[in-house]
Amino acid sequence: MAHITDLDLPNIEELLAGEGSIDIGYKYPIGEVAVATDQHQALAVLRRRDTESLAETLLRLDAAVATAMEHGEFTDEINR
Repeated sequence: MAHITDLDLPNIEELLAGEGSIDIGYKYPIGEVAVATDQHQALAVLRRRDTESLAETLLRLDAAVATAMEHGEFTDEINR
């Protein structure tokens, strides 16, 4: 299992350097979510899985940010 202190999140770091943001928290009635946005739109909206650690959620968020930035494909696990 990955630990927060061991994470390499280059895509999230690039997003934050470009004035983007991430939000992680509980949103009723959805549950735990992780959202990455740039200055214009949501790049990734993830629902934390029941068996997933926070570190694993952040790694998935980093990968989804990469997909959005490199291919223009946005991930939305909540508003399908």
